[in-house]
Amino acid sequence: MAPDGVKRLIMAVNGQYPGPTLIADWGDIMVVNVKNSLENNGTGIHFHGLRQLNSNGADGTNGITECPIAPGQTKTYMFRCTQHGTSWYHSHYSVQYGDGVLGGIIINGPADAGYDEDLGVFLLNDWYYTPSFTLADAAAHSMTGPPRADNGLINGTMKSPDGTLGEYNKIQVEKGRSYRLRVANVGISDHYHFSIDGHNLTVISSDFVPVVPFTTSSISLGVGQRYDVVINADQDIDLYWIRSDPDGSCSNNRNRGNIKAILAYMAPGNAEPTSTRHGDIPDACEDMAVTPTVANTVPSNRFADAVQGLEMSVNITQQNGPLIHWYINGSAMAIDWSYPTMQYVLDGNTSWPEEMNLVELDEADEWYYFVLQTVQGSSVNLPHPIHLHGHDFYILGSGPGVWNGNIDGLQFDNPPRRDTAMLPAGGYLILAFPADNPGAWLMHCHIPFHVGQGFSLQFLERVDEIESTVDVDAYNSECAAWRDYYDGSQIYSQTDSGL
Repeated sequence: MAPDGVKRLIMAVNGQYPGPTLIADWGDIMVVNVKNSLENNGTGIHFHGLRQLNSNGADGTNGITECPIAPGQTKTYMFRCTQHGTSWYHSHYSVQYGDGVLGGIIINGPADAGYDEDLGVFLLNDWYYTPSFTLADAAAHSMTGPPRADNGLINGTMKSPDGTLGEYNKIQVEKGRSYRLRVANVGISDHYHFSIDGHNLTVISSDFVPVVPFTTSSISLGVGQRYDVVINADQDIDLYWIRSDPDGSCSNNRNRGNIKAILAYMAPGNAEPTSTRHGDIPDACEDMAVTPTVANTVPSNRFADAVQGLEMSVNITQQNGPLIHWYINGSAMAIDWSYPTMQYVLDGNTSWPEEMNLVELDEADEWYYFVLQTVQGSSVNLPHPIHLHGHDFYILGSGPGVWNGNIDGLQFDNPPRRDTAMLPAGGYLILAFPADNPGAWLMHCHIPFHVGQGFSLQFLERVDEIESTVDVDAYNSECAAWRDYYDGSQIYSQTDSGL
């Protein structure tokens, strides 16, 4: 396939890239049948941001909630859509989604601002002409961060960097009408600033959380983050650039400044816009300030006694040159595809290998608090998009450097709530959530190169209740098929964390 006119191998979903958008209504039960038609890879599908409330077995995380789906095998995921808004699905089999295993998700529900038409998902991502597994090996030995992207895509298409191949994504609007756009960063490294020349954006949700609407000239998205926005087609009848700009401070893209799509008030044909950039684009990889529509207060009385520290650092060893591992509290996470965390739970284990980076949350419905802190002087100075499975979390605070311990400076009254948030470069991020969803839930940097190098941990929440959230017979059958394949026919062995 050739998303920008340059051919490369792609692992497609239903023969297309991006894969088909999954659409449901709030409260629906979604059933997704996944057949692995890849010849030499396992796979699995994670539904990013979906809480999987009481359905941990459908989280789709290889080595945590399931064994990978073996070539030729099928798995059925079933869960209730307890949130509404915009997200995406992707493989959690190492860096596989960077080679194409992804698509959008729309869960229809109420909105905090009116609009005339829903234009669907706008998927933004960095694009590489080198396969992701090859890039991951290079990144593991690089002292300069993730590899440089060759291009970027909007909804799976773009012009080539020299402008001679490919095509821009085009959308047509009618003057006087308003439109909802569901924007998601589904990339593997770049942080994007999204804008439309001549048009403001009214933000109505971040991740799956409705927010008090506000108007801005651009939105900022780390990997895994989503914003739903409304635009008014109130400009002159013309063509306008839609821009997806990789941030200059934390992204590395050869085609920066030229990753675009076209908004047309007429049939666009082959013409290109002559419009100029609208508003200022920030030069920072950080979260936007949002206020949830439904106000919640995080209890502050337990914070001082209950808060746990999670220290992020880099360990560099020598193995055919430097070998990078990201540590959390001194350990780089690694899983075993053939013996997931779920297997430990079903077997009744009460101890865990250190490299599983497992944190137990035993108190039902109790609040837990975590300070993610970059260890000063021992890390590559990069921001990280932190994603939590099974929950959305409350962001009590974040900032550069070392948190000073001032609890009075934290926001407990209606703090931002989402499932993916930016850990500032060299800084800290303070999160809270209640233990209200039994399961084994991964929390990780959403840059696949980093999670592949160990940047993750898992919360084992209410372990005695987890078995009830999984179809044990289906799980055992799927793992047996995987073990038969991996022990006998596999060609490519696990070379990273497996996530």
